[in-house]
Amino acid sequence: MKTINEFIQAKEEGRKITMISTYDYWSARICEEAGVDCILVGDSAGMVVQGLETTLPVTLDEMIYHAKAVRRGAPGTFVVVDMPFMSYQVSVEDAVRNAGRIMKETGANAVKLEGGEEIVHIVEKMVGAGIPVMGHLGLTPQSVHALGGYRVQGRTEEQQKKIIKDSKILEQAGVFAIVLEAVPSVLAKEITEFVEIPTIGIGAGPYTDGQVLVFHDMMGFFDRSPKFVKRYLEGKKLFLDALKKFSSEVQEGKFPQKEHTYD
Repeated sequence: MKTINEFIQAKEEGRKITMISTYDYWSARICEEAGVDCILVGDSAGMVVQGLETTLPVTLDEMIYHAKAVRRGAPGTFVVVDMPFMSYQVSVEDAVRNAGRIMKETGANAVKLEGGEEIVHIVEKMVGAGIPVMGHLGLTPQSVHALGGYRVQGRTEEQQKKIIKDSKILEQAGVFAIVLEAVPSVLAKEITEFVEIPTIGIGAGPYTDGQVLVFHDMMGFFDRSPKFVKRYLEGKKLFLDALKKFSSEVQEGKFPQKEHTYD
């Protein structure tokens, strides 16, 4: 299993980091067999698995549930768990306590928090308590309403300066890596060169130290994908074809056959 030091070493050696966001035992097991560096148990589970419109309703208990399943599927892979909305924003004490629950109950290796300067005091306390923290800048889905929707961040000079400043502040606070979501590639490149810790991009272009995609997006389980997603498989069509074939074979008496039947 990788450690946070190996992520930093990967950046130093120019080795790209692979991260997949997924939420259950079987997909985590496939990720581990494929040799993925890191699994992110994202609060995007609310949208991908539960069918919610945002990540905001996802609870701490739900994140722990998904993270337990992922850890069982990928016992040898570095696992990061998103801290959901309002599990760390109320107070430092709540934040550290909730992060501790995630680490103790799931066997995860780290937690991820969204935000910059406004959460530095929380990051410092968590790191001081021995909890590895991954940062997240750019499009931060838990702030979707404050940001005015799911849109690219860092297009204005003011936004760019803030994201760059936040990246260094988070590094100084002790995060071991930063996810950059939905920012222009030029900005992602500047940040990647500015900080000594790895950056992992999603919709941030090719210059980051690694890339993350949601398992269900890259496998083509949805009809449409965001611009930054490459569909490596048309999973929905494969599943749909298999289910249609099953239905027709049952209706036509072709399944089950002798080899599927106990004598």
